[in-house]
Amino acid sequence: MIVDDHPVVRDGLRGMLDADGRFTVLGEAGDGREALAVADAVCPDVVLLDLRMPVLDGVSTITELKARGCAARVLVLTTYDTDTDVLPAMRAGATGYLLKDTPRDELCRAVAAAHRGESVLSPAVAGRLIDRLRSPGQEPLTQRELEVLALIARGCSNKEAARRLFVSEATVKTHLLHAYAKLGVRDRAAAVAVAFERGLLGPR
Repeated sequence: MIVDDHPVVRDGLRGMLDADGRFTVLGEAGDGREALAVADAVCPDVVLLDLRMPVLDGVSTITELKARGCAARVLVLTTYDTDTDVLPAMRAGATGYLLKDTPRDELCRAVAAAHRGESVLSPAVAGRLIDRLRSPGQEPLTQRELEVLALIARGCSNKEAARRLFVSEATVKTHLLHAYAKLGVRDRAAAVAVAFERGLLGPR
C-alpha cells in the first residue's frame, strides 16, 4: 500500500512497483486517516508511508496501525532525515526509513527486505542513528505528543483526547508514555507540569 499526500508521488511509486513482478499495489491513501481505512480493507504486507501528511501524520499512523493489530511492515519513504522525524518513526514501529532520492532498484530491494521483516535504513538515516547512540541527549517531543499533552492539560480524558485527534484511546496512551519517558516523569500531572515549566505548552 502507498501512502503519500502527493498524487504524482503515488503515481510514480505505483508505476515503479507495478513494473517489478514481485509486487502488487493493493491500495493508495492521501493521508493517515484514509490509510487506516484502506489498510483495514486490503490488509497489505508492506506500507510505503510518507511522514508529513494532513489529517493524521505518519508517526501517528504507524502507532495507530500497530494499536489496531495490523501486521503490515511499515517502510517510511520521506524527504526528511532529522532526529525529530527519524527517531519517533522508528520508535513507533517502522521497519525501515528511506529518503525519496533512493534509486529505483534500491527501493524495490528495500520493499522486499521489509516484507521479510528486515530493517532497512538509508545511509544518511543510519548515520544519524549511530551518532545519536554515541551522544544521546534530551529528545524533543513530537507534535502529536505535544497535542496530546495540551488536551490533557485542558482536562481531557484519554478517551476525549482520542476523539478530538481522531485516533484510538490506545494511541493516546502510547503518545503519553513516550512523553513521560522524554520528560522523565511517571504520570499525567507531572508531565503537564514539566511541559509548562519548559515552555512546551505556553503560559497557563
